[in-house]
Amino acid sequence: MQIIEDVIFRWRAAILIFMAAMTVIGGYFAVAGWRMEAGFLKQVPLEHPYVQTYFEYQKELPGANLVVIGLRSKTGDMWNVDFFKKLYAITEEARYLPGVDRARMFSLWTPNTQILEITEEGFDLHDVVPGDVTVDSITQDDVDAIRQRVLNSDLYGDLVALDETASIVLLQLREQGAGDGDISSTANLALEVADILEQKIRAPFTDDKTDVMIIGFPKFIGDIAEGAIIAAYFFGVAFVLTGLAVYFYVRSLTLSALAIGSSLVSVVWQFGVLGAIGYALDPLAILVPFLVYAIGVSHGMQQVNLIATQIAKGQDGMHAARATFRRLLVPGSMALITDLVGFVTLYLIPVGVVQDIAVIATIGVALKIISNLVMLPLIASYIPRDDRQVRLFIKARARREQVMSFIARIAQPQPALYATILIFVLLGLSYSISRDRHVGDITAGASELRPDSKYNQDTAYIATALSVPTDVLIIILETPRDACIDPDIMNYVDRFSLYMRGVPGVVSVDSLPFAARSFQSIGAEGSLKWRELPPTTQQLISATSAVPTTTGLLNNACTILPVIAYMSDHKATTINEVVAAVEAYDEINPNEDVTIRLGMGGVGIIAATNEVIEESEAPLILYVFATIIVLVFLAYVDWRAVICCCMPLLLATLLGYVFMVALGIGLKVTTLPVLVLGTGIGVDYAFYLYSQIRYYQKEGLGITDAYEGALLSTGMAVVYTAIMLAIGVGTWVLSPLKFQADMGALLAFMFLMNMVAAILGLPAFATTLERIAPRRKTPDFT
Repeated sequence: MQIIEDVIFRWRAAILIFMAAMTVIGGYFAVAGWRMEAGFLKQVPLEHPYVQTYFEYQKELPGANLVVIGLRSKTGDMWNVDFFKKLYAITEEARYLPGVDRARMFSLWTPNTQILEITEEGFDLHDVVPGDVTVDSITQDDVDAIRQRVLNSDLYGDLVALDETASIVLLQLREQGAGDGDISSTANLALEVADILEQKIRAPFTDDKTDVMIIGFPKFIGDIAEGAIIAAYFFGVAFVLTGLAVYFYVRSLTLSALAIGSSLVSVVWQFGVLGAIGYALDPLAILVPFLVYAIGVSHGMQQVNLIATQIAKGQDGMHAARATFRRLLVPGSMALITDLVGFVTLYLIPVGVVQDIAVIATIGVALKIISNLVMLPLIASYIPRDDRQVRLFIKARARREQVMSFIARIAQPQPALYATILIFVLLGLSYSISRDRHVGDITAGASELRPDSKYNQDTAYIATALSVPTDVLIIILETPRDACIDPDIMNYVDRFSLYMRGVPGVVSVDSLPFAARSFQSIGAEGSLKWRELPPTTQQLISATSAVPTTTGLLNNACTILPVIAYMSDHKATTINEVVAAVEAYDEINPNEDVTIRLGMGGVGIIAATNEVIEESEAPLILYVFATIIVLVFLAYVDWRAVICCCMPLLLATLLGYVFMVALGIGLKVTTLPVLVLGTGIGVDYAFYLYSQIRYYQKEGLGITDAYEGALLSTGMAVVYTAIMLAIGVGTWVLSPLKFQADMGALLAFMFLMNMVAAILGLPAFATTLERIAPRRKTPDFT
């Protein structure tokens, strides 16, 4: 340590000049390389079997990257010329969206929207909107005829709302690389499409007569990006609040600017590195740089607190900076390395957006070691002594010392024993409650957005106004060739379809056998007596030949017969029940000619993501705690230190789960990183406190006095930092994005609970262990 200290401070000017140059270069790359990017493939676990099913069949069947555009009349029903002209214009705009699959685009105006009728002359398959009806020539009589065709078909409730006030345009987007899962070649369509949807479809056609509704992944990610831009203002508010809080603590503009500035410099470096390597920021990861900034402020507070304390004791800037560097480099480095490892473990979750968070946060935390632990004390060594600010700091510190001395009583034998017992009780209770936590969505709609957001309102209307809900699970049944005319296989698919109708959470089911039943009935003049599955191959040929592949109920070779389950919502509990039902049926009713595979549809992708998060959660937390245990032991070579630092941390983590259960926050790709971050912040507090306890114990003080000394040196900064950061991130609860509000509330809670657990739990365990297993005194050879 002495050698490192001497070398760094001897070359401090050269090092600071180099860091200034890196800041300028980093700023250039940050500005030049900054971009936001979002893609459907980044939201899903690419190696999961469900997603592999999606990749395999997404060219033949509707996938999960769907867009639904609805046009709703505000003045009554939709059967008027003006409405149909607007619907035509929307259909044409949607046809030329980037990446749209035009073969699977459906609207009343598209030529693939047809109805089958039986007349005196036989079967008649014709367009809903006849070819001789154009947008320029359409009349009210044409509209009335279209209405009659719709009412005589199954389009009523599918493309036309049940209350006859709205009609939808349904389309699917494809991304480059989706076919083979190569996410590196994925085109960034979501944000581009979202902007076009707003500028060319919603804005021109929303007026006093009609309203435009848009749902689907591109629109969802576009709303997230829009809200993320607004979140930048919350970053500014939090920046001001943290700056004021640091100033009121150290009573020095110079030291306050040093703590805040060093954290900002590392953020500039972070964006510079990301820009240089061409790494884009996903809208769901927009808050990660601020979280890294918060970590830097936490460490900066420890640094300026000790510097101000040393100056108040009469030392000049150089000696105060060197003493701070010497005493905080090891605990600060260990704390940041723990944070680093925590974020690195996030990369083990095979979801693109989580891996983005891991990379961005890892780079930021690694740079904090340089900016906060090296650059900050080097700059501080040039700060001249200001007697006026010293007096203000001493005056403010005197009041805080009274509070800290009172808290230090927790390290006395009797209070420590009671606190230890209380911690074990809380551990048991919080573990029991945490088992009720949910993986995935807990509410209907897009849980990342507010319930009253336009997107969720559109989703609610489309889901209720149409007979087909928006949450779809497509179950692939792989079969031999020409299975659609094989009575045995069709009967198996029919029985499975009927079984799925009875599963709780499933609203309705579509399948080829159900379509064959319908056509069989049509061939018998609509008689319900004939609404049954044709029993022979010849009859199946007749009943299934009129079903186009664009319905998603079969492919050209009849080697897959999908069963489409329309679900009431995409809550995790609903999805788990439906998936379990599918797996149970496959196990109880095996068929050597049929293979059941899950994965298509939006619900299939959500199910895969939930499963990956649930499988990754426990190993991830275990990896983080294992790393903390190893680093704590390496730092102090004492098993007592492991217990003292990790038990309060475990309590705070479990209380975080309790908080999620209480507020109805599901464990998702946006909340799991918050738990890891909270764990990292908690161990930061523990490292700083325990290091000072050991420092004063080596000075000959007992555990109670040593803890009081630790509180007076770093404990005050720990308490103040936790409150300051909690207030800063607490402003996020006002964000228009619900997931940001949830992250803000959860982070604020984790900051405070980690602080309380460290301040009260660490000395309690240290004192109790000192009584149970006293530390062996070693001779001082110095």
